[in-house]
Amino acid sequence: MKAKTIFYCTECGNEFPKWSGKCGACGSWNTLVEAPSQKEPIRRAGTASSGGKRRELRGTPHRISEVQTDAELRFSTGLRELDRVLGGGAVQGSFVLVGGAPGIGKSTLMLQICAHLDRNVPVLYVSGEESERQLKLRADRLHVSGENLYVLSETNLDDILDTAVDLAPGILIVDSIQTLYRESLMASPGSVGQVKECAMALMRLAKEQGITVFLVGHVNKEGSIAGPKVLEHMVDCVLYFEGEQHMTFRILRAVKNRFGATNEIGVFEMSDHGLEEVPNPSERLLAGRPVNTPGACVTCVMEGARSVLAEVQALVASTSFGAPRRTSNGFDYNRAALLLAVLEKKGGFRLSNCDVYLNVIGGLTIDEPAADLAAILAVASSYLERPLPGNLAALGEMGLTGELRPVQNIGQRLSEVRRLGFSACLLPARDGSVETPKGLSLIPVRNLKEALDACFS
Repeated sequence: MKAKTIFYCTECGNEFPKWSGKCGACGSWNTLVEAPSQKEPIRRAGTASSGGKRRELRGTPHRISEVQTDAELRFSTGLRELDRVLGGGAVQGSFVLVGGAPGIGKSTLMLQICAHLDRNVPVLYVSGEESERQLKLRADRLHVSGENLYVLSETNLDDILDTAVDLAPGILIVDSIQTLYRESLMASPGSVGQVKECAMALMRLAKEQGITVFLVGHVNKEGSIAGPKVLEHMVDCVLYFEGEQHMTFRILRAVKNRFGATNEIGVFEMSDHGLEEVPNPSERLLAGRPVNTPGACVTCVMEGARSVLAEVQALVASTSFGAPRRTSNGFDYNRAALLLAVLEKKGGFRLSNCDVYLNVIGGLTIDEPAADLAAILAVASSYLERPLPGNLAALGEMGLTGELRPVQNIGQRLSEVRRLGFSACLLPARDGSVETPKGLSLIPVRNLKEALDACFS
């Protein structure tokens, strides 16, 4: 017999005996989710007085000066790109969420790290989407084996927790959170209530038992992890897999990390034998770059502590419609529209009668303004049908008045530009001196007009 359930509002927290589309307390729509009316008993220490009765407490407060601050215990996953994203390796007892579109490589990555972990530590791989036979076939294809690797095909969370307690693995991989369910809830697997309740139970398991839990989650149409947003607040680290299924490159990005830096990336390449690490992403992203072709410019962006060279391509064509078309891939659409307006107003380019397409090669997504100058030069090059010098890279943020602003980490960016064989770099003029790598010529410019004159005059 299933336990009674209640419904609570995710906005105000009030409880109701039955579901309705609108919260009767705060008036929010579609915020009521199902939860068990009686939570599982939790071991408690100490008591307190409340209304003449003794109430159990979860613990006692401590002075912050008395709290131990021992360094966290890290271990390598065997993949240096993944260790980089995690901040130097996985932390024992941490709760890591790995999200991405279906077929992007999440399950492949999770199964591959099982082949590199300590052979003396049991690893439990729980799959709610594949049978144990399917897991074995995929493991053989990826050359993953080990006596301490255990697989379990199960969707009942209570059975998974009992198995984890009995086996006491060092690593628990759950693929995926949308397939798990708890019998105490009447909602279907993947619903808001089920996802939140299952994630909370796995978090308690990780913290109480010291088990490192990797949780796989799918994304919805908007690109965020399916389920309540609070799921990302529960975990210690959130990793996103980016990239297109028809492209070989995959980018693993950390958007939250309680044990390291955020916005760090790891680059992988999908092959017949799984994901392969790309230690030098700049060289791979620039491979096959066209020479003496209009509409292409190279820039250097910072992805965490790593500098990466990216090629921005543009295509300008006469429009056949009343309203010109604007399309961007890997470049923020609103930022692209802003740059096109600056180029037309301050540069004198008649783009209002042209379709403009922007694309970042390799599936990389650029979200920093340091690539503004490269995007503008690529559009101008395509419009004028004049190629940029093949040995030239461009760095700089563009303002609405056409001025160029300096970018951060300029020394590290210039070192990466020179390491990849470029001999000239167009960048905003600075008041202070910049240490120039040997063999690299700097071309300082102050505004859009000077940049266009330096490249096309």
